[in-house]
Amino acid sequence: MQALILAGGKGTRLRPLTVYTPKPIVPFLNRPFLVYQIEILKRAGIEDITLSLSYQPDKIEQLLGSGTDLGVSLSYITEPSPMGTGGAYKFAAGDRAETTVVLNGDVMTNVSIADLVAHHREKAADATILLAPVDNPSAYGLVETGDDHRVLRFREKPTPEELATLSINTINAGIYILEPSVLEIIPSGVNYSFEYNVFPDLLDRAKRFFAYVLDGEYWRDIGNPESYLQGHHDFLKGRVPGFEIGRSDESEIATAAVVDSVSVIGKDCVIKPNARVLNSVLGPGVHVEEHAIIEDSVIWAHTRVAGSAEIRGAVLGRSCHIGRNVTIRPGTVLGDKSLLTDYTRV
Repeated sequence: MQALILAGGKGTRLRPLTVYTPKPIVPFLNRPFLVYQIEILKRAGIEDITLSLSYQPDKIEQLLGSGTDLGVSLSYITEPSPMGTGGAYKFAAGDRAETTVVLNGDVMTNVSIADLVAHHREKAADATILLAPVDNPSAYGLVETGDDHRVLRFREKPTPEELATLSINTINAGIYILEPSVLEIIPSGVNYSFEYNVFPDLLDRAKRFFAYVLDGEYWRDIGNPESYLQGHHDFLKGRVPGFEIGRSDESEIATAAVVDSVSVIGKDCVIKPNARVLNSVLGPGVHVEEHAIIEDSVIWAHTRVAGSAEIRGAVLGRSCHIGRNVTIRPGTVLGDKSLLTDYTRV
């Protein structure tokens, strides 16, 4: 069995963080995001993993390499032109005809891929889709299933009036198990979408198309800054079991500084006296001057925060410079190398 991670998106919703960093490798708890997906695949014994790339592919390949350090074998393909999710799967499969686990490159989950595969095989399915229940499904398309977990229907984003009449709240969670028979319905060399082409085709052809619904496992699409930040908070609060959180002990933290027990501090950071870091993640080489406050925030590598600056509920990219007495309020997102002069308020 092989896996395919669809990692070709430009990360438009996550900008400005993705202007210089492809979305699949944005730092998440100071590790490239894709490492978490690779980890859940490896747990299931799937070590043959292909990454389908398009946007800044060289950066991704240079960072992850052959996969040896992660205990897997990584290979890379670059789409010659945008091919859609289904088209990318067809292009990546080439002449290989085997069961494939396909993951969207912006999904954070601790689901057991082994359990998902077992469900797929138990149903003798041509295709299995992972579904996630959500509290407010109005922003998503819904997937309706029968008592036997067979997929019955896809619904576009429902209006509040429609939601009041529906008893379903399950959405496409962006992980699929696909048999080679699915390749037969995807034309070669064209832009083809799982959501709008492949899945409706499976239903029209009465293929064995089933769902696996998450039941207590964690799931989040980290494709926008708000969700990206919330994902960090979920980890720091212990809501995502199954992953270790790496904390470096190779930083210079003043005795009089306050760094709470849940925050993650990267290697080679400097935190000066009377600075406060609470419920936050600092990337490698971040420098925090005296009396600065960083709370509920994520700060990427090599950013400098001057004295008495206050940063709350924000995400800051690499190598930013935050001046003295700057105030950064919740919801702020700064791209790489942003500069805020002294006493700025944003």
